[in-house]
Parts: sequence; structure tokens; C-alpha cells
Amino acid sequence: LVTWKRNCSSCCLLSYRSDQNKTSRQNCSERIMWEYSPDGDPVLRIYPVNLKDEGNYTCETVNSEGTFHFSSSLTVIVPPTVTLTHNKSRVAVCQASAGKPAADISWIPASNHSSEEEFHHPNGTVTRVSYFGWTSSSFPSVTCLVTHPAMNQTLVMDL
Repeated sequence: LVTWKRNCSSCCLLSYRSDQNKTSRQNCSERIMWEYSPDGDPVLRIYPVNLKDEGNYTCETVNSEGTFHFSSSLTVIVPPTVTLTHNKSRVAVCQASAGKPAADISWIPASNHSSEEEFHHPNGTVTRVSYFGWTSSSFPSVTCLVTHPAMNQTLVMDL
């Protein structure tokens, strides 16, 4: 017997009983399935994964040798959407929207005239906005560097 379950009361339970060659699903969407044949390699597949799939998953295997548990934690990473614009007050605005975790934003050239805001969304994503004032700058352009575990992006704007 092999069972995958997420550690919450009403979450998906996926199981396979080899002596009857029988699989069963309880509260599982079609996105949650066996990666391969469960009798040979009982790997859990979640595709496409979404933010609500985050959590701890446990695989329980029962055979003549005993009961074995394997636990795994799933963390979903979401790359942000990145934009670089400016406003009428000669301020460059670099925005990394709806990322998880929040992106890091830095500027080239480095400036003491930059500031940052952060907005947390109900789904667990974060939008980070950085402002770069260039009113007294003699630089011909500014570069926004966005660093995130899912991607790195560089945007350049002519001043």
C-alpha cells in the first residue's frame, strides 16, 4: 500500500494498493496524479502547480517489512512581472509585481535618492516598487536590477 497525503484535514489523499492493483483518490483535483505507475515508482506529480498546493506532503508505504514514512515540503516560487517607467517628477520607477518571494531591486548607479515600497497580496505574492530620483544626475541612463530565485532581469532607461 502506498499513500500520498497533504497534511491537512480536507486535502487530497492518493493511494495505491498493489495486491488489488487498485488506485483511489479523495479530494484530489486532476492536477494531482501519479508521475509513473504507482506499483513501480510511486512519485507524486502536481501539474500545473499553484500557490494553494504549498504545504507538507507525506508518503506512507506499507509492506511486509513494516510501515515507512517520507515527508516533503512544497514551496511554490512565482517570478515577478518587471517594469521600468518614469514619472513627470524625474523619478524612475522599477516595479517587480506579484512575485513570491519578494524580489530584490537595486540601481546602477547606486543612489542615496532611492526609496522602496512593498505591497503584500492575499494570495501570498508581493509587489516591490523602487523609486530612483535623477533630478541632479549627470548620468545618461539608469539601470534597474531585479533579483529573484526564479529569474534575474536588468532594465535600462535613458535619462
